[in-house]
Amino acid sequence: MSEPARFALFGNPVAQSLSPIMITAAFARMGIAAGYTAYRVDDAAEVIRQIRGSGIRGASITIPFKETVMALLDEVDPAAAAIGAVNTVVERDGRLTGFNTDAPGLVRDLGEWIAIPGTTFVVLGAGGAARAAVYSLREAGGIPIIVNRTAERARALAESFGCRWEPAEEIGRLRADCLINTTPLGMFPETERTPLEERFLVRFPWIMDMIYNPMKTRLLREAEATGCAVRSGVGMFVHQGAEQIRLWTGEEPPREEMRRVVLERLGNHD
Repeated sequence: MSEPARFALFGNPVAQSLSPIMITAAFARMGIAAGYTAYRVDDAAEVIRQIRGSGIRGASITIPFKETVMALLDEVDPAAAAIGAVNTVVERDGRLTGFNTDAPGLVRDLGEWIAIPGTTFVVLGAGGAARAAVYSLREAGGIPIIVNRTAERARALAESFGCRWEPAEEIGRLRADCLINTTPLGMFPETERTPLEERFLVRFPWIMDMIYNPMKTRLLREAEATGCAVRSGVGMFVHQGAEQIRLWTGEEPPREEMRRVVLERLGNHD
């Protein structure tokens, strides 16, 4: 009998991630004999060593390695190269190829909520998730404005994609149709942190937080109380994970089952 295929998540931290329960549930529903394990690692080189040394067929890459792992791969998908961040690695015949499923995951989920073409978006952050957001929004016809606490990073990201940026201290004079938080501020267990003061939320009718754990971050709780329409990161999380499974297996995963187990687990945290 052949050994089950091995898949993994690499990041720091990873203890809060629900990827293991979501991916494992999907494999079970699909009838695929495979394991999926989360590993906390200290650097991108360790990610590659573990993949190559452990026979891992595919991996999810999360904070803070989405950008640094790219230079260590054998190949990078053109869209991921344009984004400048990888969250998925596929092993084929000893070669490691990087992809980005955050971008299609965001557009698929966001498009179920609002019309993207012509819509203005303030994107908070300038890391790998922000790069995926800006790239995918522009590809779908949206108009992103980057805001980050480090102005140099905001400027560099804006120049990469030819879009507008503003320093964080200017957030009080900005208006946009939708605000998207791509930073980890407010993620479990530090759930009382927020990337934006409550008094500024009224300037953005729609507010999305890429964080999915907790499902209702402080940002979203305060936005809802302000009268904004809000969306958690659950849908994007499910869609990006589903795209990872599709890349690893060539099969369409059970997205509704994936969403169900994630919502069930998040409900247990309430």
